[in-house]
Amino acid sequence: MTTSPSLAPPDRAGAPRTDGPHGAAATGDRSLTEFGYPQQLHRTMGRFASFAAGFSFISVLTTVFQLFSFGYGFAGPAFFWSWPLVLGGQLLVAACFAELAARYPISGSIYQWATRLANATYGWFTGWLMVIGQIVVVTAAALALQVVLPAVWPGFQLLGGDPALTTGTGAANAVLLGTALIALTTLVNVIGIRLMSVINSVGVTAELTGILLIAVLLLTHSERTPTVVLHTGGQSGYLWLFLVGSFTAAYVMIGFDSAGEMSEETRAPRRTAPRTILLALAAAGLGGGLLILGALLAAPDLTDGRLATEGLSYVLTSTLGDLPGRLLLADVAVAVCVGTLAMQTAGARMLFSMARDGVLPFSRRLATVSPRTGTPHLPALVTGGLAIGFLLVNLLAPSAFLALETTCIVLVYTAYALVVGAMLRRRLRGLPIGSEGERDEHGEPLFSLGRWGLPVNVLALLYGVAMTVNLAWPRAAVYDPAGGHWYLQWFSLLFLAAALAAGAAYRLRRR
Repeated sequence: MTTSPSLAPPDRAGAPRTDGPHGAAATGDRSLTEFGYPQQLHRTMGRFASFAAGFSFISVLTTVFQLFSFGYGFAGPAFFWSWPLVLGGQLLVAACFAELAARYPISGSIYQWATRLANATYGWFTGWLMVIGQIVVVTAAALALQVVLPAVWPGFQLLGGDPALTTGTGAANAVLLGTALIALTTLVNVIGIRLMSVINSVGVTAELTGILLIAVLLLTHSERTPTVVLHTGGQSGYLWLFLVGSFTAAYVMIGFDSAGEMSEETRAPRRTAPRTILLALAAAGLGGGLLILGALLAAPDLTDGRLATEGLSYVLTSTLGDLPGRLLLADVAVAVCVGTLAMQTAGARMLFSMARDGVLPFSRRLATVSPRTGTPHLPALVTGGLAIGFLLVNLLAPSAFLALETTCIVLVYTAYALVVGAMLRRRLRGLPIGSEGERDEHGEPLFSLGRWGLPVNVLALLYGVAMTVNLAWPRAAVYDPAGGHWYLQWFSLLFLAAALAAGAAYRLRRR
């Protein structure tokens, strides 16, 4: 049975939630009153802070620096073309999400949207996969410090030895740096949304400046013409190389829905969130594309193997000089820290949203919000602790970092596809995707795709399913190149199956 768009998910007793003495009606917040939730989180975020939430989750500098070498190592310069294609596919998904963000401005957006478009069980599994994916992506982002900090200053290689992530000393040092970073982001999240928002906004400003500077400097130091992007690398067929090379773009362009995730802390969310979802993705797509193109044009040598091992850090320091290169890498390190913070915040809000509906273990405690800071403290601690736990996987096998990165993308893409699929089902049945005739806080019609809604929705679902299959496909050459670790080859599928099985077991026990 489809949940009414204006009805909140059922609580433990199975009855709809209603406003209590501290409900949304008491605060005058109509956006939450109609969904039956109290306004507990503090609305302090403006338009730029909302944009920053999505942009810093995507964190172009973090993810491009982290996986450039991987994409180049498999597909050569032609892996550049996977970037605009993935951006196009994700813009289709983002357009669907923008419609939903205008109609359901609630924390835990992916979970809330799936629940209202389909039913409580469907929404629960969607939220379950998404929150696990968000926790794993915090782990993956924190590992990026190892790619950057030792290149800024060798002293950051605290354990000595080779700093490469695929070596034992590099993997161990990555865990050490990542643990320190997650501990810091957890502290910021516990202190409150105001501090997080300020850090996020300052960090995004620094990242945007860094992207522009790096792209301009690399493009003005070109060693070759743009025709270089027509060349491939490796011995396998181009299609295989292209599909593997697209992992870089797929990893970068997730998390744009975070603007919707923070809706309950955003002023005028029905108007703001849809626009910032699309703007964050578009800005990240343009910036990342320029970085990749600039690196391919400015790299001193495309055949010496260093691009496939050292990536963009090598290009910066060798092309721009040691000191300027290190200064720009320091800006990348700031982006890594701010991106990790944004990712953890999004995961904490998803946990809070599900716990508020009483559908998670220890829901009562997880749903507690500090009246002073307007922040759910325990979800921040849980996401931080679990993310550090996943870091330890990197100690078991140094090459596990790629399995972790791919796993988080598979989980997020699966959750995205579930939302887009439920949305398409409603369109095909002729049902509205939200309240009809609503207007935003400025009295304007809500964001809508109009007659383009159905074709955009269909293409978004086809893209999402195809990319999920591509990412999860157990390629030994990709996930276990050294051999002898069969579990790494199948890690994403095994993890997804385990997550679904654990969720099903919990649901059955709860019933």
